[in-house]
Amino acid sequence: MKVTFPHMGNQYVATKVLLEELGIDIVIPPQCTHDTLNIGTQYSPESICLPLKVNVGNIMEAIKEGADTVVFSGSCGPCRFGYYSILQKEIFKELGHEIEFILFDPPQGDYKTFINRIFKLAQTSNPYKIIKALEKGVRILYQVDALDEAVLYKRPRQRELGTADKYYEIFHREVRNTYGYRETSQLIQNTIKTIQNIEEDPHKEILKIGIVGEIYTIIEPFVNLQVERKLGEMGVEIKKSLKISHWLTEHLFLNPLKLTMEGKIKKTAKPYLKTMIGGHARETIGYTIEYAKQDFDGVIQIYPLTCMPEIVAQSILPTVEKDYNIPYLCLIVDEMTGEAGYTTRLEAFIDLLRRRKERRENEELLLRY
Repeated sequence: MKVTFPHMGNQYVATKVLLEELGIDIVIPPQCTHDTLNIGTQYSPESICLPLKVNVGNIMEAIKEGADTVVFSGSCGPCRFGYYSILQKEIFKELGHEIEFILFDPPQGDYKTFINRIFKLAQTSNPYKIIKALEKGVRILYQVDALDEAVLYKRPRQRELGTADKYYEIFHREVRNTYGYRETSQLIQNTIKTIQNIEEDPHKEILKIGIVGEIYTIIEPFVNLQVERKLGEMGVEIKKSLKISHWLTEHLFLNPLKLTMEGKIKKTAKPYLKTMIGGHARETIGYTIEYAKQDFDGVIQIYPLTCMPEIVAQSILPTVEKDYNIPYLCLIVDEMTGEAGYTTRLEAFIDLLRRRKERRENEELLLRY
């Protein structure tokens, strides 16, 4: 068995460590590129959302390197993501690739099925070995999210543009050559320290923007056209509403009293969206409100074309924008999205936020005197 998995931001680092600690032979797909997208678009249904097309490209590139098994996360509710594994299996079967999918849905109380799939992937029923590997994989996931946070903080403050991303890119090249928990953890910690020590420009005026929307397009930088880097170099610190470690906290480590951030966000969104409609629509609404309460300068929603839950959220956000006085921009991506127009919209939005912030500061100054 030679296992692969689609890319989704930095999650590949944690998945790599988990599988290596289990002694499984793995194939890490190349980082997402236009070639990946072109392959996926060629073999996917035209009207399907962008994440599936990129995932198909990832898996196809891994198959060419010898992969025969795919580890894939699942979903629940009225979102097409829950159907991805079935559709992808049919796509590859028609192309003559008999590959196996091992699917990990949110347990939803059925922990027996979830555990049996872990046994199947691990090729052992030794609970100690599996638990230790899972523990190490989860630790790496939280560490790599901490690395991501360090980069998001440093980008808008660095004296020389591109310095943080230079070290970030070195990390992504080197991590493919590490093996297991110890080496990977050390590399992450060293990279965090290096990024934290980057010289800052204390005179830069920093804007703060919340990124909400569909989880894949928030997390995968190729799909969102490197929005984090673009905004960081414009002097913007961003906060992402969703990340993989968040999913683990909310779905795998959910406490009996449900005292989690997800519960709070659903309660916050309830006046605008009372029921679960799939995807992360309620989180999009709830986090937008939370960011407004925390005095963020603005919010950007990103989602793939035809994503029904986010389309519903998009129709509600103008009301939230008015009620909470927080500027909002919506960016929709597919394989035809042009980077120039995308960047122009971001630049215009940032200019608007800066003028708005200056006006408010001037008004506060006048009130003092």
